[in-house]
Amino acid sequence: MRRSASLALGFLALLAPAFSQDFHYGRSYGRSMVITQQGIAATSHALASQAGAQILARGGTAVDAAIAANAVLAVVEPMKNGLGGDLFVIYWDAKTGQLTGLNASGPAPRALSPEFLAAKGFKTMPQQGIHSFTVPGAVDGWYKIHQRFGKLPWKDLFQAAIHYADQGFPVTEVIDEEWFDKANVKKLRENAESTRVFLPNGKSPKEGDLFRNPEMAKALRMVAEQGPAAMYKGEVAAAIVKTSQHLGGTITAEDLASYSSEWVTPISIDYRGWRVYELPPNGQGMAALEMLNIMETSPATPLGAFSGIEMHKRIEAMKLAYSDVRRYAADPHTYDAPVAQLLSKEYARKRAALIDPNEAKCNVAAGEPVNGDTTYLTTVDKDGNIASWIQSLYAEFGSGVTVEGMGFLLQNRGAGFTLDPKHPNVLAGGKRPFHTIIPAYMERGDRHIGFGIMGGANQPLAHAQFVSDIVDYGMNIQAAMEAPRFTKRNSTGCDVSIEVRVPASTLQQLSEKGHQINIRREYTQEMGRGQAILHDSKTGMNYGASDPRADGAATPEPVVH
Repeated sequence: MRRSASLALGFLALLAPAFSQDFHYGRSYGRSMVITQQGIAATSHALASQAGAQILARGGTAVDAAIAANAVLAVVEPMKNGLGGDLFVIYWDAKTGQLTGLNASGPAPRALSPEFLAAKGFKTMPQQGIHSFTVPGAVDGWYKIHQRFGKLPWKDLFQAAIHYADQGFPVTEVIDEEWFDKANVKKLRENAESTRVFLPNGKSPKEGDLFRNPEMAKALRMVAEQGPAAMYKGEVAAAIVKTSQHLGGTITAEDLASYSSEWVTPISIDYRGWRVYELPPNGQGMAALEMLNIMETSPATPLGAFSGIEMHKRIEAMKLAYSDVRRYAADPHTYDAPVAQLLSKEYARKRAALIDPNEAKCNVAAGEPVNGDTTYLTTVDKDGNIASWIQSLYAEFGSGVTVEGMGFLLQNRGAGFTLDPKHPNVLAGGKRPFHTIIPAYMERGDRHIGFGIMGGANQPLAHAQFVSDIVDYGMNIQAAMEAPRFTKRNSTGCDVSIEVRVPASTLQQLSEKGHQINIRREYTQEMGRGQAILHDSKTGMNYGASDPRADGAATPEPVVH
């Protein structure tokens, strides 16, 4: 059976173009890096990148630019992020060299419990609907980090987003694809308000259509004028509670009013001389670091990043790391995850010893597969300060529930809980769920890189591939961002999805080792959509990279005369 699968794969793989690593002569990656002495905003949508760059040109900091860009993304990518979602940030201060982490993820409503869901007939955690909703932390997170690292007035950061919501924006190619998806349309149709707002005339808008959302403009104006009070105590908060009550939800005014995001200390490892940082649980960043630790136990192969040897090692390391993160990641206020032990080099050597170089393992300890989508952006200002910034509703269109009269969706982050009473990530009122969204940062000497690649469970493995492509194979940030990737949504099974640009010989070798390969198109969102910025503190130069798997750009700060 394996032989016939390999033969079929071999035939298909003959169509796959190899991804050369000759970057300087006849390079095979598509875009050039953006290089400037000024700031850069790199996001998944050109209008958001432009808004961030304009804020930089007005003297704004990396944080100011990130908030402005994020607010625009809330409008132009409404299925991925927005006022109803959560936020995580790693911020690097160029002057002090200090890293700061922010966890702006929200807890479950206090009245939501396994017993409540059982009484409603749920045997597993709902993946959408009002009972998958947790307190949205993004707006409070925006405000806290602006108070600490922003410069421009808060209200000035939302003007571009308000304009696009009020006057409209043209739907782009990738967003058209997401909006048109049958499962997404079905989800929107299950909520009357979502249907009214996001399916005008009963259908999704198409590429080039002008989409307006004046109710979201109203909500953004209130946030711009009143700060987070509008979101957690004012008219927006009241609309959230009212919407929940109409649908039988449990969130209360007190759940919203008592919310506060928190400062956290990033966790890190050394990977072949580079320091790589992620945020601690309740996120899954430690999986990326553990995967890199496992990969580091053997030298990088001279055959290249897309050889059968290297890709087999990456896939198997990923399975081991993911089985651990699914077991141990939870809200640190309720469970003390053994992060230090999981990230030790000794533990990595023990885990790496389980990898068979000749055969794929299909029976790695089971985790809990979780899907999702997200928006990642990164900014740098002319002083070199970097914001590595990720914000999400979780799955496409989040819970599928739109706040009545406010034009934005509520997240479904509660789907990250389990109802298993023995698991540290079991649902409890006031507790934060396991989170998939993770910003990242890496540095060595004068080089400092803020980066991230979104996509639910895809994120840690995509981070590890990006880091290895730079550190082990000498790629620049743009080449590493668009290099062909693999993805896998859980730690079990031998299935793996790989972009067709990987060499045919590699696909054949992986198949012969027992990997069950799903060949994907050249650039697919299934592999995530990333951004990266590098600041060279010796030269003062900034470099930006944007993933061609999205509609975005790394946009330099314009010079204002």
